[in-house]
Amino acid sequence: MWQRFLLWLITWAGFLVIRLIGPTLRLAVSFEDGAPASLDTRPMVLSFWHDCIFPATYVWRNLQIRVLSSDSFDGEYTGRIIRKFGFVKVRGSSSRGAVRALLGMRREIEQGATVAFTIDGPKGPRHVAKPGPVLLAGSTGAPMVAFHIAVQHGWTLNTWDRSVIPKPFSRALMRISKQVSVPAHSGEARRDAYLGELQASLERVRAFAEANVAKVGNAELPVR
Repeated sequence: MWQRFLLWLITWAGFLVIRLIGPTLRLAVSFEDGAPASLDTRPMVLSFWHDCIFPATYVWRNLQIRVLSSDSFDGEYTGRIIRKFGFVKVRGSSSRGAVRALLGMRREIEQGATVAFTIDGPKGPRHVAKPGPVLLAGSTGAPMVAFHIAVQHGWTLNTWDRSVIPKPFSRALMRISKQVSVPAHSGEARRDAYLGELQASLERVRAFAEANVAKVGNAELPVR
């Protein structure tokens, strides 16, 4: 009963904080050359670091994006929060039941949905990409796309991922990477190469967003 109460409390507290702060953000979106044309492009295999899950939940809301979420306590309250913002939880974990999880995500892509991975979750190591998106992109033909959302002012939590909660009215910049297609039946060496490319994309969009977030609202901000 205590755990049920905690789930209820954390879910509603998380929802209210995101719902109240999200609309105040001064958000800009920047695309690399070769990036998808819009946020609702389908299907895609999205990847992002766990530390920007707060602003990502608000920015990508109501698009029916499928998100992999574990059956752990953390995964349960995260899943409940994101469902309130129009995401669809797919049960599974990159560390446990990975095959079942990828099969579930594959079915969603085959039905035309976009899926998303907090790619260094659920417990790290921080900013190290896991191979799930590469395997999924290779088996479905959907392109991999990475993004990062930087905020100019925020509170950094004392958690493994150093998650950031934006302060109200902060500038925020989302940088979206070019699409990367993974050929079917790629060998292990090629899959490792594409995982390296995904890691590089994640690092590149993060560096761009953090370097340029202070320019949001100014003519100096490079859009492409």
